[in-house]
Amino acid sequence: MAEAPLEIDVADLDAWRKAGQDIAVLDVREDWEIATVALPGTLHIPMRQVPQRVTELPHDKPLVVMCHHGGRSRQVTGWLRQNGFTQASNLAGGIHAWAEQIDPGMATY
Repeated sequence: MAEAPLEIDVADLDAWRKAGQDIAVLDVREDWEIATVALPGTLHIPMRQVPQRVTELPHDKPLVVMCHHGGRSRQVTGWLRQNGFTQASNLAGGIHAWAEQIDPGMATY
């Protein structure tokens, strides 16, 4: 399997989800952020817990990492790539971009 792009935008993720593509979405935000707003069907592991819980992540399919605006997820994506997750991609703009561009009815913070 070829290496995934380092970053994707929300339109790409939306298209993949609508097409039923086999992907995993990892949300690295904190619990209180997830309680505020979350994308259905995502795996939630706060950023600081990723190294301890890395065995919960798939190696065999695209893994899109997201946070609020894309900064934390960019760091996690880099760490995952260094640790053999060649299918990990950062979601540019995070859930905020998703709410602005894909689902305007979604809560923002």
